[in-house]
Amino acid sequence: MNYEEKIKELGYELPVAPKPLASYIPAVVTGNLIFTAGQVPIVNGELKYSGKVCDEKTIEDGIRAARVCVLNCLSVIKNELGSLDKIKRIVKITVFVNSAEQFTDQAKVANGASDLLVEIFGENGKHARSAVGVSELPINSAVEIEMIAEIKQ
Repeated sequence: MNYEEKIKELGYELPVAPKPLASYIPAVVTGNLIFTAGQVPIVNGELKYSGKVCDEKTIEDGIRAARVCVLNCLSVIKNELGSLDKIKRIVKITVFVNSAEQFTDQAKVANGASDLLVEIFGENGKHARSAVGVSELPINSAVEIEMIAEIKQ
């Protein structure tokens, strides 16, 4: 299966891997796992979704932001491995949602990311997940996601 073609078929585009915003590297490979740094919804160098979900942004905006974050995670993985086809399965994602006070639907926002991964990778896209509400995120991003994937040996 060509995962990059699947992304296009679904109407998405794999972006150029975003540059780190601070002192870290975008991904680390250890053994048969790749860990991405947290990715925010940056497209072509521009933050597309900023602010608190359920205040400045709707849940639907949060879902769209989560999808952009996932695509950025996959872009970082492709940049490190050369191809998404080297992914055996998605192991876990952690979704941080810049949440308005009293907002408790972080799982709904995270579903945007989880559902897209299953659409791309099928059964191999099903993963463990944490959805965490936070009071702030770097550069006022609405969502940030980090990913762990297993690599084919």
